[in-house]
Parts: sequence; C-alpha cells; structure tokens
Amino acid sequence: MTAATHSTLFPQVPETPDAVLDGLDPEQREVALALHGPVCVLAGAGTGKTRALTHRIAYGVRAGILQPATVLAVTFTNRAAGEMRGRLRQLGATGVQARTFHSAALRQLQYFWPKAVGGELPRLLERKVQLVAEAAARCELRLDRNELRDVTGEIEWAKVTQTVPADYPAAVAKTQRDAPRDPAVLAQIYSTYEQLKRDRSVIDFEDVLLLTVGILQDRNDIAEHVRGQYQHFVVDEYQDVSPLQQRLLDLWVGDRDDLCVVGDASQTIYSFTGATPDHLLNFRTRHPGATVVKLVRDYRSTPQVVHLANGLLSQAHGKAADHRLELVSQRDKGPEPVYTEYGDEPTEAESTARRIRDLIAAGVPAGEIAVLYRVNSQSEVYEQALADAGVPYQLRGAERFFERAEVREAGTALRGAARAGRNDSLLDGAEDLASQVRAVLSTKGWTGRPPAGSGAVRDRWESLAALVRLAEDFEAAKPGATLTDLVRELDERAAAQHAPTVQGVTLASLHAAKGLEWDAVFLVGLTEGMMPIAYAKTDEQVEEERRLLYVGITRARIHLSLSWALSRSPGGRANRRPTRFLNGLRPGSTGAGTRGGVGGGGGIDRGAGRAAVGRTPAVERRPRSPVRCRVCGRTLTDAGEMKLMRCEECPSDMDEALYGRLYDWRAAQAALLGQPDFCVFTEKTLMAIAEAVPSTEGELVVIAGVGNRKLSRFGTDVLAICAGEAIDGASEEGPDET
Repeated sequence: MTAATHSTLFPQVPETPDAVLDGLDPEQREVALALHGPVCVLAGAGTGKTRALTHRIAYGVRAGILQPATVLAVTFTNRAAGEMRGRLRQLGATGVQARTFHSAALRQLQYFWPKAVGGELPRLLERKVQLVAEAAARCELRLDRNELRDVTGEIEWAKVTQTVPADYPAAVAKTQRDAPRDPAVLAQIYSTYEQLKRDRSVIDFEDVLLLTVGILQDRNDIAEHVRGQYQHFVVDEYQDVSPLQQRLLDLWVGDRDDLCVVGDASQTIYSFTGATPDHLLNFRTRHPGATVVKLVRDYRSTPQVVHLANGLLSQAHGKAADHRLELVSQRDKGPEPVYTEYGDEPTEAESTARRIRDLIAAGVPAGEIAVLYRVNSQSEVYEQALADAGVPYQLRGAERFFERAEVREAGTALRGAARAGRNDSLLDGAEDLASQVRAVLSTKGWTGRPPAGSGAVRDRWESLAALVRLAEDFEAAKPGATLTDLVRELDERAAAQHAPTVQGVTLASLHAAKGLEWDAVFLVGLTEGMMPIAYAKTDEQVEEERRLLYVGITRARIHLSLSWALSRSPGGRANRRPTRFLNGLRPGSTGAGTRGGVGGGGGIDRGAGRAAVGRTPAVERRPRSPVRCRVCGRTLTDAGEMKLMRCEECPSDMDEALYGRLYDWRAAQAALLGQPDFCVFTEKTLMAIAEAVPSTEGELVVIAGVGNRKLSRFGTDVLAICAGEAIDGASEEGPDET
C-alpha cells in the first residue's frame, strides 16, 4: 500500500556511496547532498520525500560524513518509522535511529529518570480512557463511549499545546475550538484526571513528552549528554509537529543547525491533535540561511489524478494555501476520475462493491484498492456490501501484521524447519526456498487457492499468503537463500515493522489513509455535512477539510472514483448536496471556479441510468417507496428502523426464543463459511425476522436485509427455524460468486 510495500522485491545494497544517489531526480539529489546546515524540504504528495530522506541519510553514512549512531530521524507513526528503518537497511545504513517522537522521548526518559528524579519511572498508562471515565464520574458526570472518546481527545489536545486545566476554557475561546462539553466542565475533568494519575503514580503518552522537556530544561548536564549523542536530526511530516514536540526538538538540537525537516502544508490534517504547519512555514524565518528544496515531481499519480488535486488546492485560501505546491505528474496518462451520484447510501455501497469486483476481475489486486470515508461509522455499510459481493477486505488500523497470531505461529514453524533442515520430513521434495515455505505454511492453513468470501478464515490465509509472496521475492533477489536467511529477514522486518502487503480491499478513514497509496481509490460519502464535516465552522476548519479531501485524492495512483448519495436511506428525502469542494471541478458543476484555469476532468455518473464517459451505463433503478413504521405509520429514514419496519421506540412483539435460535444458527453458519456473523444477517435483520415470524418465502424476502440472494442461500433454514423445526447443521453452500 505504501511505496515501500507496493513491491516486496529486495534491492541489492548499493556498492558505493555514489551508487546511493543513482536514480534520484535533480531535486531529490539536491536534498541528498545537502548534509550540512538547516535544510527545509517542501515535498508534495507522491514526490518521493521518504526516498529523498533515506538516501540523504544513507549517502551521509556511507560517505563517512555522518556517524550512524549520531543521527536521529523522527516521524509520527510506528509504521512510518519502521518503513524508514527498512529502507535505510536496504541502502546499507544500519545503526541509524528512526523513531517516533514518543518512542525517542520514552527511551531518554527511562534512561535519565533515576539520575534526574530518582527511583523508577512511573508506570506508563497504555489507555487513558478508563481513567478519564473515572475522573468524569468523580465530577458527577456519566459519559457514553463517544463522549468519552471526545473528552479524552480534548485532554490530549490541551497537553500537547501545553495548556493546563485552569487555562483550558480561555484556550478554547481563543482558538474557536468546538469543545464537546462546556469548557469549564472539561477543565474540571482534566484537573481530576491529572490528580488521579498522581495518586496512582502513572503517566500517559503526553506526559512522556512533557517530562522529557522538563528534564532537558532543568538539567543542562542531561541536555548536553543528549546533544552529544545525537548531532544530526531529521524530522519527517514536519507540518504535523505540535507545540510540545517542537519544544522537545528545540531542546534536542540546542544552538546547532544540523536539522533537516520535510513536510507539506497542504497535508496538514491533524490540527485537532495540536498539529500546526506554522513551524514548517516559518522555518526560513527561524533559520535565515536554510537551504530550501521543493519536490513537485509526482511519481505516484497519473496526470488525471494530479490535475484534480491541483484544481482542488487552487480554490483554497489561507496561509497554507499560499504555500501550496503545484504537482507535475511523471506518469503516463490514465483514466479520468469518475464522479457518481446515488439515490441513497446502500445503493452507493452496493455499486462501489460491484465496481471493485470488476477491477479485481480486470487484474487489479484487492490489496491495491481502497475505500476511503470521512468518519469510521461509514464503514459498516461497505463491509456488508463487500462481503455480499464476495470481496475480501481489511480495516485500516487493525492489528499489526507481525503481531497477528497466525504470523507468529508461522514464524515459529519456519524457525523450527530452519533448525531441522533436511531432517524435517515436511521439506521432502521441496528443492527451493519458496517451495519449502509453502510446505511449512500448508500445516498452518495456507493452500494454493484462497478460501471463498471474507472473514477470519480468509484473513488468516491472506496473512500466510503474504509470507509466501515475501519468500518468493526474497529468493528471486537472493538466489540460493536458505530458510535460515528468510527467518533472519523476517526478524529484521518485524523489528522494523516493515510488513509485506496483505491482499484485501482496504477500508479506512481519510485520516488513517495518510501516508498510504493504492492503484484504485474510492472516495465515498462526499456530501455537505460530511465533507466538510458539519462541525467545521471556521474558515480554517473548512480549509482543513479541503486538505483532507486533497490527501484522499492523492492516495490514488491510477483509478479514482468520487461518489455521494442524496439520501441516507432508501425512500428518504433526497435533500443532500455533493461537497462544495468539487464545485467547478466535476463536469456540469458551477461554483467557486479555479485560479489559473485549473479544472477537473472525467465523466459524471448519476448512478441511476446516466453513464460516466467511457463506461457501461448504470442499471436504471426504480424509485423506492417510502418505508413506514408498521406500528405508528411514521415514515422511516434510519436504516436500522427500516430493517425492523418500526420506530425504535415503538413496542416490539419479538419472539425472544425465536431470536435466540436464529442468533445461534447465524453463529454456526458464519463459522462454517469463515465470515463475520453480520455477513449472514445483521442483528437488526434477525430481530425483524423474529418479530415478523414469516411462514412463506414471500413474507421472508420482503424483510429488509434478506432479499432474493440471501433468500436462496438461507431461506430454507430460516423458515424452518421460524416454524419450530430442528436444523441439522449450517448450510455448507459457500458464498455466492455473483
């Protein structure tokens, strides 16, 4: 999904320092050679900033200009730090520290705490939510899960902006921040939370930065010790630095100028966490003699995708917009972006799933396709649609690859086989490395053909298949490599969190997609109120939403689809409008227009009979009649209520015993198919069946969530259960392929 994992081939380590520079474009080469003094790299999306950074460090190390142990490269996620370590290793620059701000600070805090404070460092609180809930309870407030998440986020924001509880209400007013509760109440919860931590001798992740800053400020001897160890600093994604992180960086660097920062103000999308592009935009002011290099050659996306991205930013306003980079695609022409309007969200999801299935059939790997949305709650309808279409998917933000149970088991098995060598009967007849790996992993669930559908069984297979592909690439790059060599490679990759690609369509929020890329990207739910989000009130908040859409667009290499639905549910009022950000860009739209005449290309598909340019016309859909509550008669718009055919508050006549039997049957059916339970029927659908107690196929098929497809697969069992008949076992029919 990233530039690092798009290919799992293993490049040969460059033989000489100059060979490290081979293949860099003129601007990237300028970055790599700028090894002294302050350096600021303004790097647009897809312009190879990580490549430029890692080759810069590797060239300095290989040429003897930089000592590996004195270089500290910091970024914002473990994945990004792992990718950087993996690339440096491939370039022959081992020994360089590549860490997140928190990881680097924690190591220093653990080392210096006994000397600076005495005793052991307080225990690190892995998750602060439970303690925040307790703090709220002590303030006589009971928060639901969503409120708890929002309040926790507010506390994190306050701490990274170095705002103490007493100053929080004033800070909210000054920044026009949309607080989830009354600021005075939040300040009270924040203060109580801090007191609870002190009482229990625990610290949170923000405290790691705060305490490290405190020690370095108060103990000049410790600060000089750190500056003596690290003499050259590289900061990636510098537009995301918070005031607290900048303060820590200043203390690390001291009065020296061996600092290289890389960023793009147009990709500032984390202001809610305290991130600000001001440090990037003001770098030249703080360092008048800095070398500034701009990377604008886009190697990721086609001219059509880049054209739309540039057009979107041409309408932007504000300080970040004044420093926008005009990207220039270096790729061959590709298909135009496709714009599609749908009547309702379920139809949008179903059509998106069909298009994805068509792309996979045309040869695009599932792992190179992504569906991106504004908020995580939008994922459920796409999970259901992809499951119904038999398309495997993975949720971004799930468990790390090397921490998955099946990957750990596979590693143990491969180590055992490597130790046993030819004494392991599993390896009989397996002459090459890839064959040996396939033989070992076949005992853990890998087969030559993937299991049908999605779910836990498919997820496990995909993890093992990724290891098989890794072994094939490793052997191709290193002929004669042994199982022992591969195990060593896996250990190094696990330490660096440099995971291979897992095949499955990615479902992710736009925020979670930052730093990733795919061949095909579907941007869905692009309506006013969702993009920009409803609570974006100020001009700057709206501009950040525009930048978020820009990040989504620039994730696509070749295929880009943008869609929206006019209503939430079938039969609902079609009162939604497509996002204002596409005005003047999508064909047929008017509005903001563009500076410099930059506009978007491509066709527009209304999703109900009007075809995109160059595409097969969509199937004409009949308007759906309003769905009314069968108890009170009110028109229903909520998807869950529509499945029940009644308002949530209207009385239920559900047969509880029947619901229990259906629930148990669903679990058995899902286990047999290797799918999540909801892929058989959602709980709302089970409740609707238990309320209606259908006795015929006609009565069953009209229940929302059933339909003809599931009627043919599960109808016989469901009707038998409703009739009180015993079911011998779950149907063994696999997921359909239509």
